[in-house]
Amino acid sequence: MYLTSLSLLNFKNISQSDLALSSRVNCFLGDNGQGKTNLLDAIYHLSYTKSFFNSIDSQNVMFEESLYVIQGEVNNEQEQYNLYCGLKKGEKKIFKKNKKTYKKLADHIGLFPVVMITPYDINLVLEGSETRRRFFDALIAQFDKNYLLGLLQYNKLLKQRNALLKTNSSSIDLLEIYEEQMVEKAQEIHQSRKTFIREFVPIFNKFYQDISSNKEEVNLNHHSSLYENSMKELFIRNRTKDQLIGHTSTGIHRDDFLFSIGGNQLKKFGSQGQQKTYLIALKLAKFEYIKLKKNITPVLLLDDIFDKLDDHRVGYILNLIQKNNLGQTFITDTSKEKIPNILSDLKIDSNLFWVENGNSTKIN
Repeated sequence: MYLTSLSLLNFKNISQSDLALSSRVNCFLGDNGQGKTNLLDAIYHLSYTKSFFNSIDSQNVMFEESLYVIQGEVNNEQEQYNLYCGLKKGEKKIFKKNKKTYKKLADHIGLFPVVMITPYDINLVLEGSETRRRFFDALIAQFDKNYLLGLLQYNKLLKQRNALLKTNSSSIDLLEIYEEQMVEKAQEIHQSRKTFIREFVPIFNKFYQDISSNKEEVNLNHHSSLYENSMKELFIRNRTKDQLIGHTSTGIHRDDFLFSIGGNQLKKFGSQGQQKTYLIALKLAKFEYIKLKKNITPVLLLDDIFDKLDDHRVGYILNLIQKNNLGQTFITDTSKEKIPNILSDLKIDSNLFWVENGNSTKIN
């Protein structure tokens, strides 16, 4: 599966752009702040129906403009189709496949899978459990529509239960009505996460060992109170506490995915190099997992990562590209020669674009 063309109108700092793309490698080159990452974000938009960097859609409209449009032509071997994403300030975002508007944006998730590796991935290590849950929830939702639906329903019920807990006269009967529905959804979500982690971790470990040359042992664990107690038991045990604090203190919305190295917390004990290796292995495992589950090769977006990696890790990723294990790949870099010269030496076909002030010019 690959993107054959990309068209943008008033997206961030890009007033207009129409690009014909290579099915192998596309490089966006240029100085910092010129719009290279915005091009990758537009592609990410076509996969997840939203920006990787800014979830407030209206803030992705170019300054002093009223709307943005992103369009892409996709070839997945079985069919070719057009994806359209448009937003006019003050109105609902419109997302279409072949000119047919989706009733629910969630219906699109998983059709055009994309994996993005960026320096901002470090937030998965540094920030709290919510960031990691969002990452893994988005991954599971790529191939499990029921998981996404169950998660949306659970979160809606959670919001309603929390609103009731904030009232001074929260009815036990009404709380139990919400809890009964949440128990069912929580068990389904827990089972999906449990199954996922069992399948995903061996893939992740293999990538880490390959990149690090088997230098250290890492682990990825799913932490959840539902391993020890049922959701119903947790509700009963914590109901008085929840009424006092005004929110639901335990449940699958408090799960975490723990990153460790040598049996210790990666955030505290991992070096910068080890953290980078862990995150690259995590994203490449995500790529491989989607590929195995959906029998589709995702599009890979590499945002400004090569100048922050040592030669061994750069060589590992480029070797995967050379073997065509990664499908269509998009790369951003500030150097006009570094990556193009390496790609040329490896005899990898590529389209090169110079990006300046939001304008993209093909240079090969």
